[in-house]
Formats: sequence, C-alpha cells, structure tokens
Amino acid sequence: MPRIKLDLPASTLFECDISVRITDINYGNHLANNALLGLMHEARLLWLRSLGFQNEMDIGGAGLILCDAAVVFLHEAFYGDLLHIRLAVDEISKTRFELYYDVTNQDQRIAKAKTSMASFSYNERKIISLPDSFRQTLACSGALVS
Repeated sequence: MPRIKLDLPASTLFECDISVRITDINYGNHLANNALLGLMHEARLLWLRSLGFQNEMDIGGAGLILCDAAVVFLHEAFYGDLLHIRLAVDEISKTRFELYYDVTNQDQRIAKAKTSMASFSYNERKIISLPDSFRQTLACSGALVS
C-alpha cells in the first residue's frame, strides 16, 4: 500500500519550539505517535494564543474542532529533542481549513502532518461558518481560499 503524501505549503503561519518530554516516549524509546498529535495540538494552541485567543473554544464567536488528521513519520525523535514545529494553512472554505505541521529537529524532518479544522458551535453542537475576522487572518497567509 502506498504511503500518504503530504505537500507542505511554503508559507509560514506560525513557528514554535517544543521539547520532547519523557511522557512522550513509547516502549520503542522514541516519540510516540499519540504524543506527536498532542505536540501538534500544543503548537496549534500556541498559534491561537499568539492571535489573542485563549483556546479553541472561542476564535471570535465560534470554536474549532478537529475533523481528521494525517501524519507521515519520517524519522524518530527522542527524549529531550527540541522539535521545531512550523504551521501553514491551505484550502480555506466557509466552514473549514487545512492546517499543516512541519516537525523538525536540528538535523532532520521528523514528521509532516495535516489536520482538517472546522468552525464549531459548542452550544449548538454543529459546524458553522468561520468568523469573518478569523477567516481573513487565515486568508492573509496566502492560502487557497474557496
């Protein structure tokens, strides 16, 4: 079966550094797949905080919810490694956008990933339109807007 292919957008939305904690290590003595998803979540929250939002529950009148995720592992990461996570965005629609993650350490690319994020009303429990101001922030990154 062929591997998933992810093409990372060239533009950068946000960058941060996060260390691999001992609790991120699995029985293979390397970064666990579920821990990488947690580190991606942390990077996403740091990006939202850089925009002035406290969390994913309110991005200007709506929340965000993760619809799906794809991860391509390329190399191992180990306890204490400092991971550099670059976020990029593409395929912005009325209700959703694709958020890409380029995860590297000092020497190599560890993983590429993508999450599909949707605007969500936690009160109504349904997907709703992205707030205009948030959609404009995403669009300023040079992403494909439909």
